[in-house]
Amino acid sequence: MVGVGAQVYGCLQADCDPCSRDLDPHCPRSVFTYNAKYPDGQQAHGGYAEAVRVDSNYAIKLPASLDPVYAPPLMCAGTTVFAPMLRKGVKKGDKVGVVGIGGLGHLAIQYASALGAEVYAFSHSPNKREQCLELGATHFIDTSNKEEVEGVKRTLNYLFVTSNSQSNQYNEFISWMDFEGQIVLLALPKGQMSFSAGEFIRTEVAITGSLIGGVNVLKKTLEFSAKHNILPIIERFPMEKINDALGRVDSGQARYRIVLENPQSSNL
Repeated sequence: MVGVGAQVYGCLQADCDPCSRDLDPHCPRSVFTYNAKYPDGQQAHGGYAEAVRVDSNYAIKLPASLDPVYAPPLMCAGTTVFAPMLRKGVKKGDKVGVVGIGGLGHLAIQYASALGAEVYAFSHSPNKREQCLELGATHFIDTSNKEEVEGVKRTLNYLFVTSNSQSNQYNEFISWMDFEGQIVLLALPKGQMSFSAGEFIRTEVAITGSLIGGVNVLKKTLEFSAKHNILPIIERFPMEKINDALGRVDSGQARYRIVLENPQSSNL
């Protein structure tokens, strides 16, 4: 059985700079799974269908030990958070923060923990404390509790921002970082981001971003997930109930990813 992530085509040629560096989502000829166009002008419609058109390189074989129902979130949200951890070399003993415990964040906690990091989960929802610890977080920081926040200053080596945090929060995020720490954006805050330039100079902290994972990173994500039993928390809906599923997403009730299922067909 195979799965498809958020990309259905990249040239993967040796003379393509992004593709040769395992950065094929940045390939100038890339086609994403949702609302994109193939070179012949045909529209990519995403996963809201019984079938999908995809280059064979992007049809990734699923590990035999992985229940296929969990594969779609792993191939999108999972690789989104795991890719920068791989590229930056997150390792045992690193202190890794995760801001936002939702569809991306609950997976980021699991990956960082499996890599051996000491994981700090940040959320303004104290009722998520127990779940974060069960997912592998070493510490839970209630961001509405000033004492807890004060206790993590100059602590983190990496901070993965998975929620649409306010653009003016990043100076506070910088204060949590150890010298030469890295903040990785995986979500899009509204408006322009504002920083105090002095904070960068005094701390040598870097802010960067990450898109999704290419073919090789997708394969590594699935293999690592199967090996360490990393699974998304999902809700399952039949495809014909898609409006109900989208309603839960719009209302913020979904926990944490929704998987739409088509009836099995002997013709597929």
